Amino acid sequence: MRRDFLKLCGLAGLGVASPVTFPSFSRAESKDMEGYDGPFYVVFNASGGWDTTYLMDPKGANGINRLYKEGDILTQGNHKFAPTAPHKDGGMSNEDFYKEFGNDLLVLNGLDYSVNNHSPGARYMATGKLDSLAYPTFAALIAACRGPRCPLAFLTFGNYSNTGNVVAMSRIPYLPSLKKIANADCIDGQANRPYHDDFVMARIERTLKEETDARISSTLLPRVERAESMLYAAQLNSKALQRVTPFIPASIPKDRMAQQAEIALASFKAGVCVSANLSIGQFDSHNNNDRDQMKLIPEFLAGITYFIHRAEELKLRDKLVVIIQSEMGRTPNYNSGNGKDHWSIGSVMFLGKGIKGNRVLGATDEKQFGVPLDPSALTCNPEKGIRVRPEHIHLALREHAGIAEHAMSKQFPLGVTDKEKLRGLWG
Repeated sequence: MRRDFLKLCGLAGLGVASPVTFPSFSRAESKDMEGYDGPFYVVFNASGGWDTTYLMDPKGANGINRLYKEGDILTQGNHKFAPTAPHKDGGMSNEDFYKEFGNDLLVLNGLDYSVNNHSPGARYMATGKLDSLAYPTFAALIAACRGPRCPLAFLTFGNYSNTGNVVAMSRIPYLPSLKKIANADCIDGQANRPYHDDFVMARIERTLKEETDARISSTLLPRVERAESMLYAAQLNSKALQRVTPFIPASIPKDRMAQQAEIALASFKAGVCVSANLSIGQFDSHNNNDRDQMKLIPEFLAGITYFIHRAEELKLRDKLVVIIQSEMGRTPNYNSGNGKDHWSIGSVMFLGKGIKGNRVLGATDEKQFGVPLDPSALTCNPEKGIRVRPEHIHLALREHAGIAEHAMSKQFPLGVTDKEKLRGLWG
């Protein structure tokens, strides 16, 4: 049955990785694992490089964009944003997005990516470390610190997803796959068609526990003991995954990010997941920038909105921490193909538990270069400020999540001096 479960994971596209520090399951811990109850962390990735001047950092002069002028820039509370309602191709306009979420939203402009290539940029934004391939993403790190025993602790749907070997990485691309995995002991994932009756499953589980207890009580080499613990943990995970079933929607949404949202939220609600990495691509608009960005940014915002609305329905919104990012921006000028190329200055947005909204920090100048920020006052200071980079953001995220001093975090230092820490970022 265990072999069949692993085979099913492979067929369904569920990636299974073994962490370096897998928690042991002693006899005292051999009961079914309790579900994780939050906070839940979700990272939305606009993969390919979004044009921030068409979202949270509007520029209506110097030919930076061709869709609006300086006087057309809109405001909602302390936010300024580009008008997209007349130009969008489907999805959600900036006007509607800021009207609904402006009071919850924290924006940081002028973020210095330091590079303008996709792979290092995506890695840097995901991990806070530019010069290492070994660092885990923030989503993976928080999963390792807060819920390493969760069956789907770290879910990812693309973009840079390295785990640093501290937690298993799970990929479940489709809702039917989630249904099959949640009901691995049933025929084709149908809960009403189990392979065994309940009394048979109870006897199998009891026998597995007795055998595991007997082996662990013996003197075993550390590697053998860990293997025994992992085998038994897999059986517990299979049972815990059944809790997902009631939260899988009967109908499958059409939009690609909505499908990812349903998988992540069902896993959150069931208590089997800590963090999720959601992503849509094709933002790399080297040709026809305006057309592409006006299709993708509204789709992206609509996906975020869908996620939050569904979280409200599942009574999870107050437990969410949301990060909205991309690995680069677009140039302040157009190329010969009416596109924009890679730009190493951009923005990042946050909302959720413990984050004070209706705030905009940092800035770019009239040429779209980042303006240094005073890390203590969080005000622009061209003379004495610092260039805010991803490692500053990641240290602040670790502090917000309460894992900055966790042993797992200390394995992956970010090198930010105390003088450069962003103080009061979350309000």
